[in-house]
Amino acid sequence: MTEPVLKFDSASKRFGPTLAVDSLSFSVAPGQICGFLGPNGAGKTTSLRMALGVLSPDSGSVSLFGQPPGRDVLDRVGFLPEERGVYKRMRAEDVIVFFAALKGMKAGPARARARVLLEAYGLGHVARRKVKTFSKGMAQKVQILASIAHEPDLVILDEPFSGLDPVNQKALEALIRRLADTGKTVLFSTHVMEHAERLCDRIVLIAHGRKAFEGDVAEALAVPPAQVIVETEPHIDAQAIAARLGASAEQGQPPADAPDMARWIIRLPPGASAQPVLHAFVTAGAPLRRFEPSRPTLHDAFVQLVGDDAPPQTETEAAIEEAEAVA
Repeated sequence: MTEPVLKFDSASKRFGPTLAVDSLSFSVAPGQICGFLGPNGAGKTTSLRMALGVLSPDSGSVSLFGQPPGRDVLDRVGFLPEERGVYKRMRAEDVIVFFAALKGMKAGPARARARVLLEAYGLGHVARRKVKTFSKGMAQKVQILASIAHEPDLVILDEPFSGLDPVNQKALEALIRRLADTGKTVLFSTHVMEHAERLCDRIVLIAHGRKAFEGDVAEALAVPPAQVIVETEPHIDAQAIAARLGASAEQGQPPADAPDMARWIIRLPPGASAQPVLHAFVTAGAPLRRFEPSRPTLHDAFVQLVGDDAPPQTETEAAIEEAEAVA
């Protein structure tokens, strides 16, 4: 069996009376893109610091490449901290060379690598400009490139999408995929569920310092119940139809363009499909103006798993739901 790149084994960390991480166990396999997710204060950053050896667990253990985090293995790790910061008086190229040198690269190869990265990610024309002249997004891109300049086997990114505009978020997604395609392992924390849903091979969700879920995206999406939006005539007893299927029905706002119709949200039992719901309404003689199954999102899974502590929806997710509600 392949040795995990990163492994937490019942790791706990306490700060005074506060238990920040509580018996956390999970592992990341070579070549995976793993999303490390959870609400604010869940213990994500503390866990990442234990992974890097910045903090030591009070109990349990953390291992990198089969051994405790330390100088012998940390050169194989690239890290982007949540607290952004680069030397603003340095040129972009020099920033990347500096961080690569800290990881053991010689000056010549480091400078060649910096130039390749800056050119590949749209900053070649500003390679010799000082970072203080950059926009926030450009400076963050330089820091991301600095974290991977030494070609690490494991890349840990703490909230990497924060502060990036949609264009640069898309570019970062492409970079993460490219790293995985070349055999690198990526672990990133994020509040943006859309990124995790698109990118991750595996997801670890923590809440209150404890693991709430570990699995792939499909397994996470199977946690919340699927639902169906049904629009039919007001006299149809949708609640009774749903109850016969072990489902529930909640009445929504009538359609704006058909106020004489009733809109129902049918929430299905775990693992159930929409087909029996359609059959039940047709059998009951319900005239259907709309019948629309809705696939759960990763945000729905988080709400199901951690309740009110779930990360807020992104503007895109919220806009999609609003559009569905008025459709």
